[in-house]
Amino acid sequence: MASTTRPRRKVRERREDVRNRVLSAATEMMADGTPYTELPVQRIAERADVARSTFYLHFPDKSRLLIALAEQAVEELFGEAVIWWRADHAGGQDGVAHAMRQMIAAYREHRRVLDALGEVAGYDPDVAAFWRDRKRRFDEVVRDRLDAERRAGTVDPAMDVPATAQVLIWMVERTIAGHCRHDEGPGDERIARTLARVIWLTVYGMPPSPPGVPREPAAP
Repeated sequence: MASTTRPRRKVRERREDVRNRVLSAATEMMADGTPYTELPVQRIAERADVARSTFYLHFPDKSRLLIALAEQAVEELFGEAVIWWRADHAGGQDGVAHAMRQMIAAYREHRRVLDALGEVAGYDPDVAAFWRDRKRRFDEVVRDRLDAERRAGTVDPAMDVPATAQVLIWMVERTIAGHCRHDEGPGDERIARTLARVIWLTVYGMPPSPPGVPREPAAP
């Protein structure tokens, strides 16, 4: 049994090594300034020190390579925000500001991959499906929390939960992407706190009361 398991483990390790080398090579080449769409498979394979045929054994096409690169990038982009949406919000805007800082940092670290993901998703159905699925998963987290808050009476009962979740996700993702393209870092804290305030007021702010009725804002 051991003699059978050991060769299988070695084969698996070799496959993982090749896969990691290809991913590292593509990442390094993009870090050098080459846009993902301009990376030829042959050059990626040469940088990874693998044969072109070996590349295709692991990645049938460049779309699958981009999806593999984007897996970690997207997880880190949404990870801290998911934690905040599922957490106790007793900390107020400070908690969401922390999540926004982490999202900005993740976007900066993986900017080239995330920019390529957004570009290629515009015309590649496989990449588009991957990106839609990851945003859908995040959307479900936001919707679940907003539904729970509405049932608890801590948000405006008239809130359109699906639309609110969609607007918040689009706003945050597009704002961070645009900010990171035009700001090298000095404005990160300002953007994080502004996003936090907008999110907090959108979720927990209440519409004005009718004239003569005291306004009692909801508190989570």
